[in-house]
Amino acid sequence: VQLQASGGGLVQAGGSLRLSCVASGRTFSSYAMGWFRQAPGKEREFVACASWSGNTFYADSVKGRFTISRDSAKNTVDLQMNVLKPEDTAVYYCAADLAVMLPTTMPSSIEYWGQGTLVTVSS
Repeated sequence: VQLQASGGGLVQAGGSLRLSCVASGRTFSSYAMGWFRQAPGKEREFVACASWSGNTFYADSVKGRFTISRDSAKNTVDLQMNVLKPEDTAVYYCAADLAVMLPTTMPSSIEYWGQGTLVTVSS
């Protein structure tokens, strides 16, 4: 099983980026898929999740700016990030788990992780 994330890069504050994650090795139609991030010196934190039924959940810090979407037929999950701020700078990881991922979800409980993609937002 592999989750391959892409789309990170350097962007100025106020700009946009779109992250993509492609999962392979099994079907993830019954899994929740989402994104976490980890800034330097900080713990990994929840960003957004799309359940298998299409419900979406967001961290308060990104609500109204980020949008998660998934295509279960293609095993993909995307994260559209708008109005980026310097505090959004982090390595972003895609994740998949049978349980819905929420701000209270412990990263150690997640079943599958991607390799991470770096997002840097300059001020």
